[in-house]
Amino acid sequence: MLTGHTAVITGASRGIGAATARALAAAGVRLALVARGADALHRLAAELAAEFGDGHLVAPADCTDAVDVAALSAAVMQWAGGAPDILVNNAGVYPRALLLNQDPEEFAKTLDLNLTAPFRLLRAFLPAMRARGSGHVVSIGTVADRNIWAMNSAYSASKYGLRALHEVLYAESRGSGVRATLIAPGAVDTDLWEPHEAELGKTLARREAMLRPDDVARAVLYAVSQPPHVTVHELRLSPS
Repeated sequence: MLTGHTAVITGASRGIGAATARALAAAGVRLALVARGADALHRLAAELAAEFGDGHLVAPADCTDAVDVAALSAAVMQWAGGAPDILVNNAGVYPRALLLNQDPEEFAKTLDLNLTAPFRLLRAFLPAMRARGSGHVVSIGTVADRNIWAMNSAYSASKYGLRALHEVLYAESRGSGVRATLIAPGAVDTDLWEPHEAELGKTLARREAMLRPDDVARAVLYAVSQPPHVTVHELRLSPS
């Protein structure tokens, strides 16, 4: 069903993004792999080409930079022959601090990557998706977009905003042929936790108790594999 489709994945170089890239490539999707680090993207693209076939685009970019996003959009539109069929907004960061200690610059950077960057990508591709009458936007959220935990002021603010952005997109896109899906997992075992290793198993879950990146990737694949008349509005994933 997805053979020949195209997808843009941000934060594709590792974790959930890389797992999603493998899942979609295995389903026949050609991928534009987006992250800041080119080397990791080239390694992933070579891996995907060896296992599933080539045709993927390595697109290093900082999605918080308007100039980079404009260049990315032009490169993707040329590569895909128009808007991508699928956009997976996945790139993100997870700072952790008490509100009274949260650095304002880090707070702003978190909002920029977790919320404003997805908006920039939407503005880049949504008009052409709507003009074509098809497209699927997948936002990788979190259970922290509905639940509050201490030390999450920057992260929760950004992810609550991302959920709102998804809801507006869903409301505005009904009947247009463009679908919107929010995937909201609990804690996922990625290197996002490395700065917080000392708290794993204490104030944070143990790595072995977390979801795996492949779990989220399967949810993305499920959502984008539905027939055009079906929209998976939201999937929330928790460890059993």
